[in-house]
Amino acid sequence: MSAEAADREAATSSRPCTPPQTSWFEFLLEEALLEQHLQKPSPDPPPVQLIVQFLEQASKPSVNEQNQVQPPPDNKRNRILKLLALKVAAHLKWDLDVLEKSLSVPVLNMLLNELLCISKVPPGTKHVDVDLSSLPPTTAMAILLYNRWAIRTIVQSSFPVKQVKPGPPQLNVMNQMQQEKELTENILKVLKEQAADSILVLEGALKLNKDLYVHTIRTLDLLAMEPGMVNGETESSTAGLKISAEEIQCQVCYDLGAIYFQQGSTNAAVHENAKEKFFKTKELIAKNGSSSLHFTIDEERLAGYCQACGVLTSSSDDASQQATPYSQIHSCMKSGNYQDLVKIFLEDNLTLSLPVQFRQSVLRELFQKAQQGNDALDEVCFKVCVCNTVCDVLQGRTIDIQFCQLFLKPSKEKIDFLLEVCSRSINLENASEALKRKMAAFLKNLCLGLEDLQLVFMISSHELFIKLLKDDERKLLIDQMRKRSPRINLCTKPVTSFYDIPASASVNIGQLEHQLILSVDPWRIRQILIELHGMTSERQFWTVSNKWEVPNVYGNVILGIKDNLTRDLVYILMAKGLHCCAIKDFVHAKQLFAACLELVTEFSPKLRQVMLNEMLLLDIYTHEAGAGVSGERPPSDLISRVRGYLEMRVPDIPLRQVIAEECVAFLLNWRENEYLTMQVPLPLVQTNPYVKLGQLLAATCKELPGPKESRRTAKDLWEVVVQICSVSNQHKRGNDGRVSLIKHRESTLGIMYRSLKLSFVSSWECYFFSLQEPLVLTTILSLFVKLHNVREDIVNDIAAEHISIWPSSIPNLQSVDFEAVAVTVKELVSYALTINANNHFWLIIQADIYFATNQYSAALHYYLQAGAVCSDFFNKMVPPDVYTDQVIKRMIKCCSLLNCHTQVAILCQFLREVDYKTAFKALQEQNSHDAMDSYYEYIWDVTILEYLTYLHHKRGETDKRQIAIKAIGQTELNASNPEEVLQLAAQRRKKKFLQAMAKLYF
Repeated sequence: MSAEAADREAATSSRPCTPPQTSWFEFLLEEALLEQHLQKPSPDPPPVQLIVQFLEQASKPSVNEQNQVQPPPDNKRNRILKLLALKVAAHLKWDLDVLEKSLSVPVLNMLLNELLCISKVPPGTKHVDVDLSSLPPTTAMAILLYNRWAIRTIVQSSFPVKQVKPGPPQLNVMNQMQQEKELTENILKVLKEQAADSILVLEGALKLNKDLYVHTIRTLDLLAMEPGMVNGETESSTAGLKISAEEIQCQVCYDLGAIYFQQGSTNAAVHENAKEKFFKTKELIAKNGSSSLHFTIDEERLAGYCQACGVLTSSSDDASQQATPYSQIHSCMKSGNYQDLVKIFLEDNLTLSLPVQFRQSVLRELFQKAQQGNDALDEVCFKVCVCNTVCDVLQGRTIDIQFCQLFLKPSKEKIDFLLEVCSRSINLENASEALKRKMAAFLKNLCLGLEDLQLVFMISSHELFIKLLKDDERKLLIDQMRKRSPRINLCTKPVTSFYDIPASASVNIGQLEHQLILSVDPWRIRQILIELHGMTSERQFWTVSNKWEVPNVYGNVILGIKDNLTRDLVYILMAKGLHCCAIKDFVHAKQLFAACLELVTEFSPKLRQVMLNEMLLLDIYTHEAGAGVSGERPPSDLISRVRGYLEMRVPDIPLRQVIAEECVAFLLNWRENEYLTMQVPLPLVQTNPYVKLGQLLAATCKELPGPKESRRTAKDLWEVVVQICSVSNQHKRGNDGRVSLIKHRESTLGIMYRSLKLSFVSSWECYFFSLQEPLVLTTILSLFVKLHNVREDIVNDIAAEHISIWPSSIPNLQSVDFEAVAVTVKELVSYALTINANNHFWLIIQADIYFATNQYSAALHYYLQAGAVCSDFFNKMVPPDVYTDQVIKRMIKCCSLLNCHTQVAILCQFLREVDYKTAFKALQEQNSHDAMDSYYEYIWDVTILEYLTYLHHKRGETDKRQIAIKAIGQTELNASNPEEVLQLAAQRRKKKFLQAMAKLYF
């Protein structure tokens, strides 16, 4: 080499490395700058992708003067790059969870090999031959990290990976992906060959009873110095980040358990080792806590491993074998001990430890066994289904259609068992009011749905029914039943008084305050407060309970009362009344409000009007929860009071927004469209946005049967809702200081102010979710569906009734908050289905939402449910406006994406014009997840059956070919038959197929 070349080489090796042509990389390349970046007080760690960049640059091959590719040189530049990669990993505390999520197997393999190298592990040395206890702490930790990663990578590779849908083919990208795939496979092959050694290394680590240390940025800097400058610090026991022995054992036990569990698929005895390691991990977590800074364990996955090991392993100890409900159920299903199985489900209704999906899977398995000819299981299916249904009721889920099917023919025995399950599923002493209301509503609806009066009497006279339903509620139910049948005579056992606490002057203040919290008798509350104020004048007794909440608009007025006793009494009566109203204890709420009204009438006209307003809202709630449920119209007096509230113009009266919302919703629910559209005063419309929206809703519903061109109000309603959902940067301040949502113009739509808009958006749930009139709900739902569909990036539109009345475009799409619109559509349709779960149009909307969000199994569930509710579970023909071609095509796509290709072919027959191309393509698929040839009996199109015969003959599938020939040979499918016979044959197969699909997806 010439002197000039030598000088050039020396200069190259002495100056900092040359970074790639990206500014951020140049900025971070210097060690000092990287360290400064890592030590910034920022909550976000540096990008893990820095490791990829550093290692890629360090491993880039070089080219000599003869243009020959050579391995990357071991010069200062590459050493610095590798050191920088190690520093980023050290900043992340060598957290394998973080590194594995962000780095590929080849990159992480390179990083950990560099860690072994810098930790002075001799290359080529077998880790199993090394005594970890004799090594420096950082060296031993590096070996542990590498072998833990090796085991975790082997376990992770055994999991199924969802294939990423490839984009447009690009040659260079495909080559890179192929190279990385081959490299990963080679590394995995080596790791699997060394798996036994890695397991031995980790087992040996469990015997270490000392703390270890992992490299930090500081120890890496010390290692990078000249050997003479280190002074042996990195070899001592105090260098680096300390990892306690318990933390090491916990992580190693978990990783060993995972590899043993994976190996158990081929060697069942290994499951015992896995069980031992997982339970050891649980003990260590319980001992040391799960909030360690140096390791993280997915405790949900650990719990799943423990449960699986408990089921898969046998034990001589019966108590340990039956430790979990999962193992008990597994044992009962295996042995056919169905009596204990029902007992487990019944006990779990109190603890609610079994997930709903697991409950449903057990029930499906029982149904399958019953359909195979085991008639004795019919009763077991019913009992498990009842347990699941009561569990659903208590958790606020909708009742499954299977319960409705099994309860089509109720009997005394079924009612007895149902009442037993209900009684044993709720502890009345400790149950919350919400749980009691759910159970009471379930039993009340059950009574209303039964036709046999003896069965109704069984429920209404049951102890649980009497305890759950108050006197007024039971009397109301009796009245409803009497209207249906005047001969009915239900038990109306009276209930005792709510509280009867004797007053005594000798009790102390604490006992009186306790009584004050519990009492809902207004006169008892007054007596307690008088006694308390007689004992002390320094306390403010309205602050005794933090559960006593009064709206701020009222609180400011009440707390301004000068007399302490009166102030406390008014505040507590108001707070308790609002609480009783919230929990639907309307009787006590009315008593409390009446007492408060009588009190404030003496000294405050303002608070008197406030109480009259609250009593109006209470009467609305009472009617909606009572007589309104059966469709009975409210009394004219109540309607007049609602109108009077909306038209009220008393100045300086504090008003709650919810009262105006509920008043307008009340008028809409009881079809007071004439008043809202024609009689409501114009000033009220211009000042109250809720009245304006109610007027537009009423007018739109009124005009729905009319021609499209007459629906001007629909356009006005559309513009108002679009403006509510818009995020505008241009607002105009009015004379009253509020910011207007839109520019003022001649139209009455200019009343929507920005401040009102914000409060309105936050109160959609209160306003829209108070609507119960089906036509109004359908109208507002179709509006939001249309608004959702006008987005440019929407691929799958959602269908809705009356959707054609709305405009098809928006001038300024960017201003609409479509995320809020999408959430509103989902919540609205969920709420609508709680009002009427059998509205097929709403069920189709719910299915379309699931379809648009790629939840194909759920979408099929609701498509099938929509067809079932309007066809008597497919015993009648599904109306063509329900199963349109669009719905059928979406069902086809759902089945296709679920790999149920035979179902696809059958559904292709449902279209007005049979889609043979899609059907033939689906039948060519050999990897189908449905019942395949057992579905052939549902095919009525002879062309498809002939194609099946040809296909199976071509494949040499003789048995399946015979099934297709048998199906095609049925006389009712003969093309010479009259059209009526052919249609009847098709209809019969449609019915059977849809019922089979319903049983599969319900």
